[in-house]
Amino acid sequence: MKIEVKETGSKGMAFVAEENKVLAQMTYSIASSELIIIDHTEIDPLLKGKGVGKQLLMAIVEKARKEKFKILPLCPFAKSIFDRDKIINDVLR
Repeated sequence: MKIEVKETGSKGMAFVAEENKVLAQMTYSIASSELIIIDHTEIDPLLKGKGVGKQLLMAIVEKARKEKFKILPLCPFAKSIFDRDKIINDVLR
């Protein structure tokens, strides 16, 4: 399964797509060059329970580390992962 990250204007998303259909996505708003706000996660029922949501978040975390910005997780799912996995809190705002 390939996780892709794309940005258009002030919006971005990490996602999994198959045959031009998005099966899982975590969306965010770009507040500034130093901060993004994760606002939504949606996973196709076929992928639930397979760790796809965490993989989406980890793709965004890797991007944050590389590009040196912080993440504000307003999405309850993303926030729950930050609460459980302290090793990624270096990018948390």
